[in-house]
Amino acid sequence: MKTVIQRVTEASVTIEGNVHGKIGTGFMVLVGISDEDTSETVRKMADKIAKLRIFEDSAGKMNLSLSQVDGQILSISQFTLYADCRKGNRPSFTGAGSPAHAETLYLEFNAYLRSLGYTVEEGIFGADMKVRLLNDGPVTILLDSHEL
Repeated sequence: MKTVIQRVTEASVTIEGNVHGKIGTGFMVLVGISDEDTSETVRKMADKIAKLRIFEDSAGKMNLSLSQVDGQILSISQFTLYADCRKGNRPSFTGAGSPAHAETLYLEFNAYLRSLGYTVEEGIFGADMKVRLLNDGPVTILLDSHEL
């Protein structure tokens, strides 16, 4: 599982001209799933994201977690995180999970974060989405489940 976490002051996802999800302060998370990922992988990644201390405290240091700033999450499925660009100029996405497996785990990821008490807005798996965000900092963190 791979994720890109961006600390934002606002973010939204629009599908077919309609805003489908919108948050204020929090994380915009791009979520990539592989076929080797499991429910355990999902929980481990979600727990890590929930505990990341990347919001500034009163001293200006990144020391506060999402819950400490009453932050929200915008979760977007993103198979292109598994792009393999080693050969040629057209990426291969064979490392991305099959759609059925990836969608199941993506929805499970969002549900698990909700069970931890977070407000989670999401896109629609497989849809053509337009994502807008105001990256705060900018702060962008890459997480790979193989490195956790």
